[in-house]
Amino acid sequence: MTDAIDELGPVDYLVVEFPGSKFNGEIAPTLVDLESRGIIRVLDILLIVKEDDGSFDVVELHDTEEGSLGELHRLEANVAEILSADDVANVAAAIDPGSTAGVLVYENKWAAPFAAAVRHSGGQLIASGRIPVQALIAQFEAEGD
Repeated sequence: MTDAIDELGPVDYLVVEFPGSKFNGEIAPTLVDLESRGIIRVLDILLIVKEDDGSFDVVELHDTEEGSLGELHRLEANVAEILSADDVANVAAAIDPGSTAGVLVYENKWAAPFAAAVRHSGGQLIASGRIPVQALIAQFEAEGD
């Protein structure tokens, strides 16, 4: 077990909101492809449906019909169910009423060898972050003028 933990890559999460609950599973083939190529490993995945009155329901993939979410059912076999009830409630509070949000927790398997090398050399991560794609697009467009 220690070897498996030693080779663990960085773990991230993301929440994607679909206004009007217009989630149809079209993103599934890309996500399945990333996992099948070993770029990521899906650790947890679920949908949160927020009603107009603010109440919400959590939808686990195994609770949905096979065809309704495309190929996402293929990912559920290895899901670790990392998200707590508090995590889900916090996400639900952030999404708009009448929307559905997909929550994904994944390991960046591509970075695992580098992360292990850093740990073996005595290094430790002290900061991490993301630059929103929209900010980069705006910067590139401003530079192009």
